[in-house]
Amino acid sequence: MEIHSWRYTLGDTLARVFSRSGYHVFTHQDYESRIRGGHNFFQIRFSDKPIEAPRSKADIIVALDKASIDLHENELSENGLLIYDSSALKQKHEKSNFFDIPFMDLAVEHGGSKIMVNTVATGAVLGMLRMNLDILAGIIEDTFKKKGKDIIEANIKAASAGYEFSMKKCLRCAFSVDFSSEPKMLISGVDAIGFGAIASGCKFYSAYPMTPSTGIMNYLASKEKDYGIIVEQAEDEIAAINMVIGASFAGVRAMTGTAGGGFALMVEGLSLAGMTETPIVIALGQRPAPATGLPTRTEQADLLFAIHSAHGEFPRVIFAPGTPEQAFYLTNKAFDMAEKYQIPAFVIFDQYLADSEWTFRDFDLNRIRFNDYRLRGDELKKLNVYKRHAFTDTGISPLGVPGESGHLIVTDSDEHDEDGHIIEDAETRIKMVQKRLLKKLPLLRQEIEPPYFYGSDHPEILIAGWGSTSGVMKEVVDILSKDKKVALLHFTEVCPFPLVDKFDFIKLLNNAKLSICIENNATGQFARLMRAETGYEFKHRINKYDGRPFTVEGLLGEISACTGRL
Repeated sequence: MEIHSWRYTLGDTLARVFSRSGYHVFTHQDYESRIRGGHNFFQIRFSDKPIEAPRSKADIIVALDKASIDLHENELSENGLLIYDSSALKQKHEKSNFFDIPFMDLAVEHGGSKIMVNTVATGAVLGMLRMNLDILAGIIEDTFKKKGKDIIEANIKAASAGYEFSMKKCLRCAFSVDFSSEPKMLISGVDAIGFGAIASGCKFYSAYPMTPSTGIMNYLASKEKDYGIIVEQAEDEIAAINMVIGASFAGVRAMTGTAGGGFALMVEGLSLAGMTETPIVIALGQRPAPATGLPTRTEQADLLFAIHSAHGEFPRVIFAPGTPEQAFYLTNKAFDMAEKYQIPAFVIFDQYLADSEWTFRDFDLNRIRFNDYRLRGDELKKLNVYKRHAFTDTGISPLGVPGESGHLIVTDSDEHDEDGHIIEDAETRIKMVQKRLLKKLPLLRQEIEPPYFYGSDHPEILIAGWGSTSGVMKEVVDILSKDKKVALLHFTEVCPFPLVDKFDFIKLLNNAKLSICIENNATGQFARLMRAETGYEFKHRINKYDGRPFTVEGLLGEISACTGRL
C-alpha cells in the first residue's frame, strides 16, 4: 500500500506505526529548499513483503493544503482515496474518491488546539486501515514524555477522534490491514551512515551544515554523550577537513561530511591527507548542481568529481551504498580501509538515499571491522627507530600517535623522506610515489567487492547501476522476470574499480542481448567509468536528471522503450 502525506511529522509517525506493526516499510520525501517553505510530500509504502523504491500511484493521499490536491489528485490509484478538510481549505469536492474529514475541528474539540491536526490525520488514516491505536499511543507517549501527561492525553484524544471518524464515516474504505509480525527497525540513509561511524569508533566529526549531509552531523551530535564523540560545526568546509586531518594525526578516528559545493572547498585538504597519508573518512552527499543547483533534490553527478578531485596522484577508496544497510556496513569498511592503508575513504550518497527510510530486522554487529592499526603506548616505545613514512613492501608505514613515546611523530605537506622531513631530490620522490600509490593500489583492489548480482543466471536483459538506484532496479527486475530473462548488477564499491577475478561481470554483460546503465545524471558517469576501466560500453543508457529519483513505473517505462529496439 502507498500513502502520500504532506507533513513530515504525520508521515514519520505513520511509518513508525507500520514498522512497529511488523510491516516492511519504505519512505521517500520531496521538499523544496526555500526558507519560507513550499510544497512538499512524504510517501510511505508498506507491505508484508520487502519494498525498496517509490511508486507513482498512491492508495491514500492526505492533503493538508490546496496545492496537494491540485498537484497530486491524478496520482490516486484506481480504488484510492484522497482525504482533506473542506472547512480548513475552504473548498468542497463532491468526487467519490474524496473523503472529507474535519481535521481542524476535531483537533480543537478533542485535543484543545489546532496544532494537533497532524495527530488527528494520523488517527484518521489508521481508522481507514482498520488498525488499532495501541502502537500510535505508545509513539505519542515516547514523543511527548518531556512535555507532560496533559499533552500526551490531548494527543491521544485527538488521534482517537480522527480514528473514530474514519471508522464510522468512511463507507468506501476497502482497506483492511491484518498482518502482524515482529517490529522492525526503521532507519534512514544518513542515520545509517552516522550509526556506522559510531560502530567504527569515530570520535571526532567536523562539518559545515550542507544538505544532504547535515543529518549525519545531527545524528552524531545526538549521541555525543553516549559514545564520547566530539562534533564540531566548523566555520566552513576548509576548516572542517583540516580539523579532521588534525584529529586523525593526533590519534583518533575522524570524519567529515558535505555536499558537492562544500567538497569543492575541501579538495586541497584532501590532497594534504593524501600526501601525509593521514586516514580520514568523507561522507559526500550528492545533489543537483552546478553551484547551488537544487539543494533539496537528488542526483548522482559527483562520482567522477570524487574519483578525480584534488591535485596530484594518491590512492583513495569510494563506496556508494544503495540502502541504509549498505550505508552502515560500507561506512565501517571506509573507516577500516582508511586506517589500514592510511588513505582518504569516501562514502558517496545522494539526497534520495539520505532521506529515505527502509525497515530491517537488525544490523549484524558481528560483521563490524574494528582493528586499531596505530602504534600506541608500549607498542610504540618498543621501536628503536620510528620512521613515519618508512619504505615497506606494502607501502604501509608505521602510524604512531604523538605524545605516547619518546619518538618524534612528524610529517610534511611537501615531499618528504622516511622520517617525514622535506626533500628535493628525484630519487626519494620516485620511491615515495611508489610507496604511497603504486604499492598500495594492488592491495586496495583485492579488498574491493564485485557488484551485487540479482535475477536470471543467463539474462537476456541486464541492467546496471550504482548507489541509490539499487531498490528500484530490484523491484523492476522482479516485475519483468515474470516473462523475461532479466537481471541486475549493482555496484557499491566503485574506486578502485572491482576486478573480474572474484566475479566476471563483464562476461555476463557481453552475453546479454541488451545491457542498460541506469543513472541519475545527464552524462552517464558510471557508464563512462566502466568503459575507461574495462573497455566495456553499455548498449543503452537511461539517464534521469530532473532532481527526482526513479519510480518503479517510470523505470519500467524507460526499460520497455529500450527493449522495443531489440
